[in-house]
Amino acid sequence: MIDAIAVEADLDRGIAALVQMDARFASLFEKTGRPPLRRSEAGYRGVMKIIAGQQVSKASAAAIWLRMEAALAPMEPAHVDGLEEADFRAAGLSGPKIKAVKSLTTAIVQGELDFVALEAFDDQAVVERLCRVKGIGPWSAEVYLLTCLGRPDAWPGGDLALQIAAAEAFELAARPDAKAMAEMAEIWRPWRSVAARLLWAYYAVMLGRQDQGL
Repeated sequence: MIDAIAVEADLDRGIAALVQMDARFASLFEKTGRPPLRRSEAGYRGVMKIIAGQQVSKASAAAIWLRMEAALAPMEPAHVDGLEEADFRAAGLSGPKIKAVKSLTTAIVQGELDFVALEAFDDQAVVERLCRVKGIGPWSAEVYLLTCLGRPDAWPGGDLALQIAAAEAFELAARPDAKAMAEMAEIWRPWRSVAARLLWAYYAVMLGRQDQGL
C-alpha cells in the first residue's frame, strides 16, 4: 500500500486493485480512461481553494478562486486576518464561505491548526482536526485528504457528483446518500480515493453526453 497518490503510476495501481475488488470498475474504466490526479497544494491555500468549491459547480468554484486570489492577495493567514468584510465580498464569497475563511484563518493565526503537523496524522485524525474549524465539514476534510495530501483511501461520499455518477454507473434504483455511499465503498478500501476519481471522471462523461443531447 502506498502512502500517497503522487503520480499516474499510483493511479494505475489503484485502478488495477479496484477492478480485482469490484468487476464493475472494469467497464467504468473503459468509459473514462485514466482519471486526472486531482492533486492540489496542501496547507492554508489548499483549504481556501476547497472552501471556494463548497456547494457550487466546478466552473463556479474556479471563478470564485480566481477572484479570491486577486482580492485576498497575498493569500497568507496574517494578511487575510486583517481584511474587512468588503474584501471578502469583493472575492465573491457568500456569507457561509466568509465565516469558513475567517474561522480557518483564526485557527492558524492563534496556533490551533498546524498544517505541517497535520500531514503526520492518520486520515481519521486529519478529518477530525479539520472539522473543528467552523465551516469545514466532512466533505471538505475528505477532499483535503484526497487532493492536498494525496491519501489513497479518502472518500468524500457526500459529494453530489459522486452520488449521481454512482447511481448511473452501478444502475442503482436511486441516488445514494452519504451513508449509503460509505457502505458501498467499504469493499473498495484502501483505494477509495481512486474510486472517487473514477466516478468523478464518469460524471464528466455523463455531462458530455448531456451536452450532446443524450
